Amino acid sequence: MTAVTAFEVPAELAAPAPAEARGLRRDGVRLLVGRGRADPRTEHRAFAELPAVLRPGDLLVVNNSATLPAALPAGLPDGTALALHLSSAQPDPRGAHLVELRRPVPGGAGAYLEPADSPARPGLELALPGGGRAELTAAFTSRLWYARLTLPAPLTGYLARYGKAIRYGYVDRDWPLSAYQTVFAAVPGSSEMPSAARPFTAELVAALVARGVLLAPITLHTGVASPELHERPYPERFTVPPSTARLVNHVRRTGGRVVAVGTTAVRALESATTPAGRARAADGWTDLVITPERGVRLVDGLLTGWHEPRASHLLMLAAVAGPGLLDRCYREALAERYLWHEFGDVNLLLP
Repeated sequence: MTAVTAFEVPAELAAPAPAEARGLRRDGVRLLVGRGRADPRTEHRAFAELPAVLRPGDLLVVNNSATLPAALPAGLPDGTALALHLSSAQPDPRGAHLVELRRPVPGGAGAYLEPADSPARPGLELALPGGGRAELTAAFTSRLWYARLTLPAPLTGYLARYGKAIRYGYVDRDWPLSAYQTVFAAVPGSSEMPSAARPFTAELVAALVARGVLLAPITLHTGVASPELHERPYPERFTVPPSTARLVNHVRRTGGRVVAVGTTAVRALESATTPAGRARAADGWTDLVITPERGVRLVDGLLTGWHEPRASHLLMLAAVAGPGLLDRCYREALAERYLWHEFGDVNLLLP
């Protein structure tokens, strides 16, 4: 099989709840380590064993974006209820927000609306809680629309009062926002959790530091995912601080490995690459799409969750790992019944 396209994930392998609700610690989820080139093999471990897998001098680049309660109830002018998913806390360079409309399901996750069934159109006004309004201005894709928001309070405070975490149908209930925050969360702005970092705990971070593993932050505020359509990534706001860029360059120069924690960290770092292949400080919006043809220049490894077939993220994973290693990891994950999605198990690719 080719991991990018030709596999199916049984429904029972979707993690329905956080690890803690399944009787585990956050760092008790499973870790499949895939190694390539000089030492091609795979290992099945607990995530808490990560310090034993990495080497002193390796650098983990983590996303410090915090998750917003970005799902809001909304209403059409005729009173029909909708769910509105807001993509990122900041308007894009056009000054507009991207939103997705979904059909509310009592006691469940908002259901995907096919374009033919969606009421979205330019000029449509939606009522939001507390007297807020959202006016759709133009389509961005068949799923996402530009919207102009009129709110009674600053956005992050407004969401804290009226919003909840975005949830998809494989999750068994609404979990509190704290379940969608990582130990690194410091800068509010993501519509959905940068979930590769969810298994980290303060104790595990301390163990990594004691091992001599370095950590450095980037910020990339995630947009709204497309589990039904598998769209290519769209522009997202990111920052690579000068200190992180310097540390990346130092580690690469001294023979360490730069391991990105999540596809968001890969996208941020690779968006901050000079023509000479060095990291630089950067702040802005990125529309970079990483494919095997483009490759990666700064990233030597990747810690990531398990992605659906046809997901555009698999192209990035293949760019980091190569198709052979990626294919082997996905075969073993399916055979060993690893769990998928934001509350599931993880994969460390060390090509």
